[in-house]
Amino acid sequence: MNRTARKTVPAIAATAVGALAITGLAWTAVGTAQVGSSAAHGDVRGGTTERKPDGRPGPKPNILMFTVDDMTVGDLPYLPNLNRLMVRQGTQLTQGMAPTPICVPARASLLTGQYAHNHGALTIEGAGGGFKAFRDGNTLPVWLRRAGYDTFFSGKYLNGYGMADPRYVPPGWTGWRGSIDMTTYGFYNTRYNVNGRVETKAAHNSDVLNGFTTQVIGAQARSAKPWFMWTNFVAPHHGGRHESDDPSVDLLKTTMPAARDRNTFTHLELPRDPEMWKGGGSPWAPRTTTAAYRAAVRESNQQRIESLQSVDDAVGAAIAKLRRTGELKNTYVIFTSDNGFLVGHHNKDGKLVPYDRSLRVPMIVRGPGIPRGAKVATPTTNPDVAVTIAAIAGARPGRVVDGVNMLDYWRADTDYDRVVPIEAYPVLGGRGRIYSGIRHGRFTYVRTRGGQEVLFDRAADPGELRNVAKRKKYAPTLRKLRRMNNVYRDCSGRSCPKTETFTAR
Repeated sequence: MNRTARKTVPAIAATAVGALAITGLAWTAVGTAQVGSSAAHGDVRGGTTERKPDGRPGPKPNILMFTVDDMTVGDLPYLPNLNRLMVRQGTQLTQGMAPTPICVPARASLLTGQYAHNHGALTIEGAGGGFKAFRDGNTLPVWLRRAGYDTFFSGKYLNGYGMADPRYVPPGWTGWRGSIDMTTYGFYNTRYNVNGRVETKAAHNSDVLNGFTTQVIGAQARSAKPWFMWTNFVAPHHGGRHESDDPSVDLLKTTMPAARDRNTFTHLELPRDPEMWKGGGSPWAPRTTTAAYRAAVRESNQQRIESLQSVDDAVGAAIAKLRRTGELKNTYVIFTSDNGFLVGHHNKDGKLVPYDRSLRVPMIVRGPGIPRGAKVATPTTNPDVAVTIAAIAGARPGRVVDGVNMLDYWRADTDYDRVVPIEAYPVLGGRGRIYSGIRHGRFTYVRTRGGQEVLFDRAADPGELRNVAKRKKYAPTLRKLRRMNNVYRDCSGRSCPKTETFTAR
């Protein structure tokens, strides 16, 4: 029996408590305004926007957001708590989308409501890359503080955070517990900036974040103020020490599950999607691969699923804590990933490519007014999540935002197609795009830096194995999407596609 079949919330809670006791996990009391935050300058404004049945103002809702690093939609079936407590009790957004599918720009979009070409954190490192490229003085937590919220962060921030100043706390956060690169990727003995004080936690970092999250929920239950918390896991991203069953690092890098989850999915096979181990058909698919590489990807995928089990524990523990404190009914819980990931799809192990498996992310929400057990196919992007959170809180964005408020669409019975601009930049730095494009309805259009055009018809070719850009029957579609790409490639704010581009399916 694998671990998925035997997990329960009481066991999860006991595991979390045990981990706290063993490691001495602790954090500084909440409620202290950080230097540079709006609260520290007297800018906090209260108020309520939700209404009770009798029409009187009610308390503003709390908002808890979980994000993971490199989780794909294909990983979702292996997380029992997420399925039981989020998918069945909330709404699955089946077209969750990362317009720039790699860590830094995706997370920066969650903080700004902007596409990468506007917030400027374009890639991982180098020019336009990492923490140093991001202007974090006017982001979602600042907007929420001005709307009367306490705000909390724990986990991975942006790549490179803490390297120059490990005690730096970005503006807007009431409580901060950011992991410091490069210890973020070690999984054990991670260093954290806890409200300006550097601490090392011995436990697996997913368990540490579990403890941070439940502690904040418990403490905030005694506060009259609404709160927002973002818990940002590094799993299932690769990292940690090399273990005996890991493939050679010359083939690929693997992640590190919590010790209790190691080898619990040894019999897991790779997905059987149509694009598995298929090469060619577009510029991003190697034509061949080796048996050794395939075996390495299988082992890597097994460990990815195992590493997500401790994330699943944390989701279960947080919702159990919300229920015990009486806060669950007035709390929106959002779960998503920064980007998707390929595990043998198109002969690749990775991300950033404009395939469905890379662009599309798991995205689930539950909370006031959110239907239970529903699926919504209207695309929601990373920039939309930030704008929607601000709208839920009654906060006014301090930037010109590109995303839209999706709350009504999350609650709607009708699904809509919409225009989503996509783009990517060199991993090691550079401000020139390696591609731009449009995802609209059943089609994905991409134009590479060299001018090559790629068009996928995902309805006729769900594996995206055939570039139909030169086929005569697709010429009108190609022209339409090419025009859209020219219009929206450098859009900002009102010039980006808004709800007027939504068309009912």
